[in-house]
Amino acid sequence: MPVANLESTITLAMSVRDRHRSADWYHEMLGFELLYHADEAGWSEMGTLTAGVTIGFGEQAEPAPGNTVPVFGVADIESARSALEAAGVGFDGPTEVIEGMVKTATFYDPDGNALMLAQDLTGTA
Repeated sequence: MPVANLESTITLAMSVRDRHRSADWYHEMLGFELLYHADEAGWSEMGTLTAGVTIGFGEQAEPAPGNTVPVFGVADIESARSALEAAGVGFDGPTEVIEGMVKTATFYDPDGNALMLAQDLTGTA
């Protein structure tokens, strides 16, 4: 039985210089569809051709190429985080909240790879 109860969604979060340009490229080159631009959060999300898998672009002045973070959807981030912490999993800080959008918490596997939990707060999931 897994420690955290994940949903059947995953978002691969990538840092980019220009979310709008990246969205155009992923649409033109790979056929991905824009789901939304959240300009106030510096975030854009694209639907891939794989059910339940999206790619999210976090805009940064100096992106970290190759630094893709899998973001696992959860219904209750507090419960999932508590279960992982009780099992000895380390997190990088408190759960972040973007009101009306999402709660996120970054944690690490045994090799130091970053992973993230995300609870949708939009009411559309």
